[in-house]
Amino acid sequence: MNYANQKTIAVDFDGTIVEDCYPAIGKSRTFAFDTLKRLQNDGHRLILWTYRSGEKLEEAVNFCKENGIEFYAVNKNFPEEEYNEQTPRKLHVDIFIDDRIVGGFPGWGKIYQLLLPNEPTPNIPIKKKGFLGFGKR
Repeated sequence: MNYANQKTIAVDFDGTIVEDCYPAIGKSRTFAFDTLKRLQNDGHRLILWTYRSGEKLEEAVNFCKENGIEFYAVNKNFPEEEYNEQTPRKLHVDIFIDDRIVGGFPGWGKIYQLLLPNEPTPNIPIKKKGFLGFGKR
């Protein structure tokens, strides 16, 4: 792993990793797990940052584990963090990946290109102004 350029990345679950069917777990979004695995293999820390809690959160975490992703932390900055009234609820991360960004979710193909600009682009769908294409940039 290359830790020299390591980023901490917060990733939403519903609508981002999976289609939004809360409280159920939706279908995996195309290339979500492929991209997340690549980011982890490149040494980035992934934090699951979701509205889910309790049993519904456990279901999401287990779904991700079944698909090859174990998060550095879940709904906190680091695994050992204990929540209390003094704990800030804001994450200290480099990047947030969420379906509720301005302009809407660009798709995992575009996220791959944004986060891994020097890597050859695999055949991941790339959405461009109403066009969905495949291939290299």
